[in-house]
Amino acid sequence: MNVIPKLYVGTAGWSYDDWVGNFYPFSQSKEFSWLKYYSRFFNVVEVNSSYYSYLSPRIVESWLRQLGETEDFLFTVKLHMDFTHRRNYNNEKIDAVRQNLDLLKENGRLGGLLMQFPYSFACNDASIDYLRNLIEAFEEYDKFVEVRHRSWQGKRAKTITICSIDQPAIGESVRFEPVVGRGMVYARFHGRNKKAWLESIKNFGQKQTYEERSARYDYLYTPGELVEIADKIKETYDKAEKIFVVMNNHPQGKAVANAFELLHYLKDGAKIKMPGTILNAYPRLKEFAVEN
Repeated sequence: MNVIPKLYVGTAGWSYDDWVGNFYPFSQSKEFSWLKYYSRFFNVVEVNSSYYSYLSPRIVESWLRQLGETEDFLFTVKLHMDFTHRRNYNNEKIDAVRQNLDLLKENGRLGGLLMQFPYSFACNDASIDYLRNLIEAFEEYDKFVEVRHRSWQGKRAKTITICSIDQPAIGESVRFEPVVGRGMVYARFHGRNKKAWLESIKNFGQKQTYEERSARYDYLYTPGELVEIADKIKETYDKAEKIFVVMNNHPQGKAVANAFELLHYLKDGAKIKMPGTILNAYPRLKEFAVEN
């Protein structure tokens, strides 16, 4: 049996109103911290708000205060869309990102920087040159690069970790294939709601409600799918030192439920600590839960 490497399992984001009752308790004091509560059950979270705006260091400092002395908890930070989708950045924008990365790193809370590129970012000379320059701008941090076009399938690099992603099989999208880069695996799960994914592509650029924007991620992986996923990730156990697993199927706390389940399978059937809220919302988890 392979030795299990260090596992960092969590979700993409933690601040969702529709997680109240499904994960967070209904009854909350004024001092109640969603992040602190989240950190009782998971040891990593992917920051998505940094993709939409340049966060003030005061926000990052508030996260650090909320965690306090919590041990073994990391943030991975998603790079702003200016760098990956608009591809229009300057030194001022680089510095705005770096100051928050440095703040987390200095406090031992930085897992790495996520660079998520769109499906249109195919593997060619221009893309490789662009990516090389972007990597140099953030050379002192661990970097996880998500590319969605199949032309990148099987590619490796010495200075980054290529993300392993699971999403609906549409067009020339990459297949889920866990790969090790710089001793790490970074696996992201977007769900397999193909119908809603296609609808979101059709409506791209139009004004949408939160529910409409989130519909593409509204998917609950089945136990069978998760066992298959876990078996593929386990094939990297003898090569990886760290494995990051991030569930992005967030509507109604599905990401939370699936993160607990996948952790159970990755730990060879170990019982997993989880709150009663998620057990009430997703009763199938009771089979391997230690209620906390």
